[in-house]
Amino acid sequence: MRITVMTAGEQIITLDVDSQETVENVKALLEVESNVPIQQQQLLYNGNEMGNSDKLSALGVKDDDLLMMMVSNASSGSATSAAGSDLGMNPDGSALNPAAFQQHIRGDSNLMGQLFQNDPELAQVISGSDLNKLQDVLRARHRQRSVLQRQKEEELALLYADPFDVEAQKKIEAAIRQKGIDENWEAALEHNPEGFARVIMLYVDMEVNGVPLKAFVDSGAQSTIISKSCAERCGLLRLMDQRYKGIAHGVGQSEILGRIHVAPIKIGNNFYPCSFVVLDSPNMEFLFGLDMLRKHQCTIDLKENVMTVGGGEVSVPFLQEKDIPSRFLDEERVLNDASSSGATVPSGFTEKKNNNTVANPTSQQPKRQNTSEGPEFEAKIAKLVELGFSRDAVIQALRLFEGNEEQAAGFLFGG
Repeated sequence: MRITVMTAGEQIITLDVDSQETVENVKALLEVESNVPIQQQQLLYNGNEMGNSDKLSALGVKDDDLLMMMVSNASSGSATSAAGSDLGMNPDGSALNPAAFQQHIRGDSNLMGQLFQNDPELAQVISGSDLNKLQDVLRARHRQRSVLQRQKEEELALLYADPFDVEAQKKIEAAIRQKGIDENWEAALEHNPEGFARVIMLYVDMEVNGVPLKAFVDSGAQSTIISKSCAERCGLLRLMDQRYKGIAHGVGQSEILGRIHVAPIKIGNNFYPCSFVVLDSPNMEFLFGLDMLRKHQCTIDLKENVMTVGGGEVSVPFLQEKDIPSRFLDEERVLNDASSSGATVPSGFTEKKNNNTVANPTSQQPKRQNTSEGPEFEAKIAKLVELGFSRDAVIQALRLFEGNEEQAAGFLFGG
């Protein structure tokens, strides 16, 4: 069940506890949340003090009930006070005596069970032997609580804001909009979790002039593309017609070096004639585009996860992630290479030749935001890392929400 505890300093703490939990264990959880030692806590329910050995259910505490926590000053000369000081917390949220704190939590199996359920990371470091990591996690939890408390205070301030204050009303409007976005995100996590997963592009095994390749199948690209280095490896560069030089436009741009008019490709056990546009593109080897998909009557069957060729005479499976070279899956590197070199990302381009543009407007793809570049993105990473999250988790969350710091923070806190 969930209970709410209000401290003397008007801090509001929400805990998920079992109805059979003892008051002493609740105080131990409150010690982690509020930095107030157990010995200095006095819990009140309906105005009556709660004994340490009492169980919540025996005292009549129910779901969503409110408890009050008073702080008492223990005498410094007593043994109880000495134990309390060992289990106390520093202003930054770390333990005064991490070893004593760790042993105290470890010694209570019920409390450890609650931690494994509500905060597995903290439970893991308490079970481990690295006291420095324990202190780091405790500090991170303290920073998270501070951020959440500040957000609650800002929300309360907006509730009591002057209704004629234009700036306050704008903030209220933004808060309402953000709440709608958060609810939509939570619904997506519940009903459409696949939407947050990484989408692997479509690759199939082919042979170009007898050389095995992993071909990227892209129905959004106007023409079939081969890189200069790949064409050389396949022994086709000598056939390149340089009269077809030009510029390929799309997501970025790249120089068209020429065209190879016909060469054999092998799909499954069958051979098919294919023509290629040769690009000076270091981040892409071979792209099977819409021109050859149409010519050879190919069907992309995502239900069966296959591509059929020749009206169904040949069927080849799309490759699983483990079968695709890692360099093809490193989207960040590909985008960085494309941005630095001016090369096109192989998805939907316009071929410009001899001042005549051959374009397919429907194939143009919107430019993806490269959120991994720039000092602003690094500043967001640093800010979220300070809250106690790992750099990799922060980068993943920021990419997921296209650099939106608030949504990324909400995702990390929710996780």
